[in-house]
Amino acid sequence: MNLPFYIGLRYTRAKRQNHFISFISLISMGGIALGVMTVIVVISVMNGFNKEFQERMLSTVSHATISAYTGDRLNDWQATVDQVKHQPRVLGAAPYIRTEGMLQGAQVEGAVVQGISPALETSVTGFQDAMRYGVMDDLQAGEFNIILGVDLAAHLGVGPGDKVTLYVPEFRTTAVGVTPRLKRFTVSGIFEVGMYEYDFKLALVHINDIQKLLRMPEGSAEGVRLKVDDLMQAHVIAREIGQNLDGFLKIRDWTQAHVNFFKATRTERMVMFIILSMIVAVAAFNILSTLVMLVTEKQSDVAILRTLGLSGGSIMLIFMISGTLIGLIGTLLGLVAGIVVSLNINSIMQTLESWFNTEFLSKEVYYITEISADLQQNDVLMIVGIAFAMSVLSTLYPAWRAARVHPAEALRHE
Repeated sequence: MNLPFYIGLRYTRAKRQNHFISFISLISMGGIALGVMTVIVVISVMNGFNKEFQERMLSTVSHATISAYTGDRLNDWQATVDQVKHQPRVLGAAPYIRTEGMLQGAQVEGAVVQGISPALETSVTGFQDAMRYGVMDDLQAGEFNIILGVDLAAHLGVGPGDKVTLYVPEFRTTAVGVTPRLKRFTVSGIFEVGMYEYDFKLALVHINDIQKLLRMPEGSAEGVRLKVDDLMQAHVIAREIGQNLDGFLKIRDWTQAHVNFFKATRTERMVMFIILSMIVAVAAFNILSTLVMLVTEKQSDVAILRTLGLSGGSIMLIFMISGTLIGLIGTLLGLVAGIVVSLNINSIMQTLESWFNTEFLSKEVYYITEISADLQQNDVLMIVGIAFAMSVLSTLYPAWRAARVHPAEALRHE
């Protein structure tokens, strides 16, 4: 084993007679390094965006939701809250009512209106931390106050203290015909989550006010939202809570409520990984071509080694070691470069922005304006493993050809 390794190492580092082969070897090594670095950086940035998006979304989304099986509303949300808030892993529970409506200020815009109980909502979601003006307690029953997303308020042309008219899809018959149900609200607060579907589409009102507007019985709600002690175990906790619920109630965790989004991000991540892995595959094919040319150049050396009694398997091992070392060095260089770039991606982007006098993630277009990388060990190990495996596989055919060299034919013209 020492002799094939020594010769393979010598073939890798020696200055070959054919300088083109040495150049191709460097290109192959650089290609592997560039491919590994690119995959690590892109996957880490995608993980960072996904993590940032999840944190923003889940700060305002309940971890689980309890509702009626039949689709009807809960007749006594307080009883449901009392039933679940004593569960050992439940940190908070709050009722909600959601309806679509039309808001009219200086402009008109459709919105999702959510009725909440301010006293309980702060134990479930992070809307209080997202308030730019006012507080959640400004929503008092009977005062008909409303809290708007920052972009929704800007589009309506209203601010704190202004009046907006809410139209809901509940119709009533009057002397002039059928008219939609409406009510004037006072803007008492503005929040900014950093996500389009909340900042531009969501409005918050007191649950009692929306009950009156929709003519719902007092104490009724669409459902109860929960906050649990472990976000990543919400599906397990929700299943345990569901087993202890009384009545015809069902429970859904956040992964079920947003299953399409997370499926899409997983699919996008997998497709991007496959596409970027093609860069590594191309570099691995360069190793193959390098070894084919090396085998052709070293035919006389192979013939002499075979004449001296070296086996075909040892000959294969020589060229496999030579090609594998190229792939290994390229993979390690790409690993180091990928980690360094990923850990400093935000500083690099800021430097590039200053050089080119531009802003890659404009605040007017994007809600996430900073690039952050989430470097995960499992991803890095998988990328390095795949790159190294491709490098090893690319050596098999040239090494097999070298083992099939016939000494007499190779030395005939020497």
